Amino acid sequence: MNLKSIGQIGVPVRDIDRAISFYKDILELPLLFNTDTMAFFDCDGVRLMLSLPEKEQFTNASSVLYFQVDDITTSYNQMKEKGVSFIDKPHAVAKMISTETWMVFFNDTEGNTHALTNEVEV
Repeated sequence: MNLKSIGQIGVPVRDIDRAISFYKDILELPLLFNTDTMAFFDCDGVRLMLSLPEKEQFTNASSVLYFQVDDITTSYNQMKEKGVSFIDKPHAVAKMISTETWMVFFNDTEGNTHALTNEVEV
């Protein structure tokens, strides 16, 4: 087996129109196309699929998506202004010799938890 990069990530949603609005208008991801039950976005070359679950086993919250940003404080403030529900505030989670990793977690409109992250030179 020769696994390479991730080509697509699926995120379960309960309301496809509400979810499309959040990922398109709030997160500003480019919408590639959508149907009545699915929407596909481009996340810097990785396709993000939002879908109404076909079976009960797929209705649970998704894995956490960690979105890389250039400036976590600016992104946090911009998203807060758009009404995004954050779980915490930007904070350092790991300190290396010359960098720190910062994160802040938020919820989408469907109850999924995601995060913003960036590396800061120290």
